[in-house]
Amino acid sequence: MRSARFRELTNLLAVALMTGVGFLSVYTARQQEITSTSLIYAGFFLALYFVAHLGLRAGLPDADPWLLPLAALLCALGLTEIYRLQPTLARDQSVWIVIGLIGFLGLIFILGDVRRLEPYKYSLATAAVGVLLLTMVAGTTVNGARLWIRIGGVQVQPGEFVKLLLVIALAGYLRENREVLTHGRRRVLGVDIPAARHLGPLALMAGISLGVLAVMNDLGSALLLFGIFLAMIYVATGRHLYTVLGLGFFAAGSLFIYKAVPHVRERFSIWIDPWAHAHSTGYQVVQSVESIADGGIFGTGLGRSLQVIGHGQTIIPAVQTDGIYAAWSDETGLAGAAGLLLIYLLFAYRGFKIATLADDSFSKLLACGLTFSFTLQAFLIVGGITRLIPLTGVTLPFVSYGGSSIVSNFLMLALLLMISDRAAARRLT
Repeated sequence: MRSARFRELTNLLAVALMTGVGFLSVYTARQQEITSTSLIYAGFFLALYFVAHLGLRAGLPDADPWLLPLAALLCALGLTEIYRLQPTLARDQSVWIVIGLIGFLGLIFILGDVRRLEPYKYSLATAAVGVLLLTMVAGTTVNGARLWIRIGGVQVQPGEFVKLLLVIALAGYLRENREVLTHGRRRVLGVDIPAARHLGPLALMAGISLGVLAVMNDLGSALLLFGIFLAMIYVATGRHLYTVLGLGFFAAGSLFIYKAVPHVRERFSIWIDPWAHAHSTGYQVVQSVESIADGGIFGTGLGRSLQVIGHGQTIIPAVQTDGIYAAWSDETGLAGAAGLLLIYLLFAYRGFKIATLADDSFSKLLACGLTFSFTLQAFLIVGGITRLIPLTGVTLPFVSYGGSSIVSNFLMLALLLMISDRAAARRLT
């Protein structure tokens, strides 16, 4: 599909141009002068993704031509905003993008076909549970949540990789047991119920989500993992029963944890009325909402909003991670915020289209799970910042600052492109 790779390259050139314009706008607002520095950033960005493009031409010539440019665009928007907030963090983020792209290309050339992962579904599930248990025991607590493990001088967020492992494991398990989960072995009150041994792993998944919430105080990861679980089992079986029972089980468990864990209770009280805690625990949410309101329709302009005050201190705490959507909305307004959400919707559309075109059940479930996890994560952080739901603290994919998030999202992108390449190649033969 030579035309597909050509479209990909053309879109990457457009992204590089927008990156240059974005950095130029920020640099001009900061230094009150126009220089060629932004062209250097744009050139570096283009060279980086041109290497990824060449890798796809060599390894996955028939892969979807839109996903890589969309990911590059999200990275460009995030990197521009992080540079506006703190240039040193933008430098670090650039390093993580390079590492992410190395992992992206490495996975493509080493793995080649996602179906090779299916035989290892139970091993991957065991590894995911082990990593979560290690985080619960030896993790570092930040802002009340135990999310990080320090390795040398680097902090890693294992939950970003755990979700990938669990999606792969669930895809393999559901493909193998779809029939028994759909039809069941006995009827109770007119409802087909599968054997207990087939429901065991699903109950374990629900328990893991509640364990993450109770022990790690991580509402975002708990919602993300359980949402992935419900979405994938519904796609695999088409039965509303699992969705209703799953939501009921999670709601009951969450109510118990809400009453037992003060940090979770605090998150909900901030969501209901952040202005009651505007100078303490609700400060981040209040400043985020006011920043979004300050942006108006078209924003204040890149580098021109009141996001950074004396000595590099930011108005919104953790703005480069939790609050980057609010900062972007402040500087680009409703138009820019809607545009950012549209990019996520386009990514979701391409991902779900890949799932529908895949010609084997494992690939379909895997593409669906990966796309849903990506989309749900974006919804959780944007919904939290805008007070649609409690603030969860997950990252905005490809946009927020954070190495673990960037690397895991590039690995997710590689898996989706492998699925799309195989599906397209079979259609052409």
